[in-house]
Amino acid sequence: METALAKIPQQRQVIFLTTLLLLWKSGSEAIRYSMPEERESGYLVANLAKDLGFRLGELATRAAQIHYKGNKELLQLDAETGNLFLKEKLDREALCGETEPCVLHFQVILENPVQFFQTELHLADINDNSPEFSDTKMLLTIPESAQPGTVFPLKAAQDPDIGSNAVQNYTVSPNLHFHVVTHSRSDGRKYPELVLDRALDREEQPELTLILTALDGGAPPRSGTTTVHIEVVDINDNAPQFIQSLYEVQIPENSLLNALVVTVSARDLDAGIYGNVAYSLFQGGELAQPFVIDKITGEIRLKGVLDFEATPYYNMEIVATDTGGFSGKCTVAVQVLDVNDNPPELTIRKLSVPVPENSAETMIAVFSVSDSDSGDNGRMVCSIQNNIPFLLKPTYENYYTLVTEGPLDRESRAEYNITITVSDLGTPRLTTQHTITVQVSDINDNAPAFTQTSYTLFVRENNSPALHIGTISATDSDSGSNAHITYSLLPPQDPQLDLDSLISINADNGQLFVLRALDYEVLQAFEFHVGATDGGSPALSSQALVHVVVLDDNDNAPFVLYPMQNASAPYTELLPRTAEPGYLITKVVAVDRDSGQNAWLSFQLLKATEPGLFSVWAHNGEVRTTRLLSERDAPKHKLLLLVKDNGDPLRSASVTLHVLVVDGFSQPYLPLAEVARDSTQDDYDVLTLYLVIALASVSSLFLLSVLLFVGVRLCRRARAASLGDYSVPEGHVPGHLVDVSRAGTLTQSYQYEVCLNGGTGTNEFNFLKPLFPILPTQAAAEERENAAVRNSVEFY
Repeated sequence: METALAKIPQQRQVIFLTTLLLLWKSGSEAIRYSMPEERESGYLVANLAKDLGFRLGELATRAAQIHYKGNKELLQLDAETGNLFLKEKLDREALCGETEPCVLHFQVILENPVQFFQTELHLADINDNSPEFSDTKMLLTIPESAQPGTVFPLKAAQDPDIGSNAVQNYTVSPNLHFHVVTHSRSDGRKYPELVLDRALDREEQPELTLILTALDGGAPPRSGTTTVHIEVVDINDNAPQFIQSLYEVQIPENSLLNALVVTVSARDLDAGIYGNVAYSLFQGGELAQPFVIDKITGEIRLKGVLDFEATPYYNMEIVATDTGGFSGKCTVAVQVLDVNDNPPELTIRKLSVPVPENSAETMIAVFSVSDSDSGDNGRMVCSIQNNIPFLLKPTYENYYTLVTEGPLDRESRAEYNITITVSDLGTPRLTTQHTITVQVSDINDNAPAFTQTSYTLFVRENNSPALHIGTISATDSDSGSNAHITYSLLPPQDPQLDLDSLISINADNGQLFVLRALDYEVLQAFEFHVGATDGGSPALSSQALVHVVVLDDNDNAPFVLYPMQNASAPYTELLPRTAEPGYLITKVVAVDRDSGQNAWLSFQLLKATEPGLFSVWAHNGEVRTTRLLSERDAPKHKLLLLVKDNGDPLRSASVTLHVLVVDGFSQPYLPLAEVARDSTQDDYDVLTLYLVIALASVSSLFLLSVLLFVGVRLCRRARAASLGDYSVPEGHVPGHLVDVSRAGTLTQSYQYEVCLNGGTGTNEFNFLKPLFPILPTQAAAEERENAAVRNSVEFY
């Protein structure tokens, strides 16, 4: 049968075997106490701490508790002193009935750490109940022919006390005809019989009244009385006799009402009316018998419900009486057979609810199981579900503890419904179930987790202070204060970054704010770490990287690098009159501090003295001629250029260029009457004349120097012709401007050997060294032999 039980799916079963019970009983001696019943509440039973060998207060430290079947609060423990008191008056008869000895079993449970002690309290009987007869009056009919020594049965008195406190003796009031003899049944109970001492004479005394007294053995003894009324009848010389003096019968406790128990039979040798027998039931063992007898047939039938657990057997006295007053007696012993009519009982007590999730081998509850049936009907199997991390462990007889199998995880499951199933082994099998709910309490075992490992936030420059730029978020799978997250800024890795003046964070919701206006041209991007800390103890934390990108606004207008617009005099470019169409006059160089399309510059010619003569390239700012110059063209021109970016809104700057038409670079700069002048320009004309003259003189000296240099070179080359041939670089090096724009607005590189700068108030030469180095050639290597001469006349 136990093998079959083990095959039940999803069940974890624990069976108490006889060997295990013997081992427990031999290895764990119970602590036994004894006390009389009926002691008042607060009676000191014992000092439990002393008897268990614990120090004063140790029971309180270890959370000692008293557990009794059914959770009856019979005893009370003072954990500080260890004293065990009665919580209420104990009545042995109410608690144990006729059972002797009367032993109350209870457990002492220590929780920290878990330990059990089995304790027994023996209730000693006191003489607190008097004998009592079921009837206040008995009627006997005795023929006058009855001989001395004839015995007449009497009904026994009942006393709930046991042992010496139960009924011990019967007496009858003094008289000339009768005395009482006290006998004992098989169960130890006493019953009386009336014995005739002297023959009766109906004519002399037709009736007698006696007082029957039952005495118990208490000190002082208690007693109960009843009246025995005797009627003397005419002669009858034979008493009825039963076929059997003892009838033994068994009957299941679930027998139906009016079921036949047994049939008794008695016969009387007399004839006629004195041979007629009537059966009657004497009270025996209980004040109320669940049986009834047919006075004619002798059939004993069931008139009440049997309960094996309450009364497993009955002893009845059956009397057969003839019409002459003679009677005979027999005993019927009824044994009640147990059937499996009581399901197991489960008494549970919660101890540790809720349960910390990290605790291992934690006791959740302690409970006891019991079954009032006997044999296999009282044997029990206890189990719980198989898919939960809990175990049932037996402690003492019929006591279990429910413990965790290992550490729990509240985040995966925060509540368990544990169904404890107790089944007996009877037929049919009866089952009792009890479900307890176990809550798993949280501990701080999970750090906050950010929704992203890194965040990228964008903010436009020139923002308003305290601008909300984004929110970071972290979650914590714990609960309560363990899941309360506080956000904070972590110290930046870059010590030069003053993070506290840039960013603030809301500690409760992770919102990030920019504290001041940002300038893209100063700070394009920065990053920092944000920490999330929970409210547990100890607190756990994590961090995430936040990258803030500053977006550019078009808040800077283009700035002109060349020609300079803040000079004290206008900047003048020279244009040879013989210049071809597309001749590069100059290049406007401008930059923009913005980025992207906000820094994409374009150039536009807004106004010119001679429309159609000049043009400007929109993307690189090169100012070129569009046609050949004629004699009718003015010698001096003023150009107004617009430099604009591609931002929104568009920003721009204007550039003013002065172009002077000359027949050659050596032609003096003479003011022409045809050119309109303003009043402020007249003051510069005289100075310009001197500058042109000075320029012509310097140009003449320069040309002489060049001719001299060429002659010397030719002589040297002719002299070195015998040593070998070498190549001289030929060709004209085109003149260009150099791109000096940071923003990359120039697309080509230009070089000038000589550039005349005019219009500054003084005529001078600017010698521009090439921006890019000239790679050495074979001719250059040969020329290094005459480096001293060459260096004295060459300019870079």
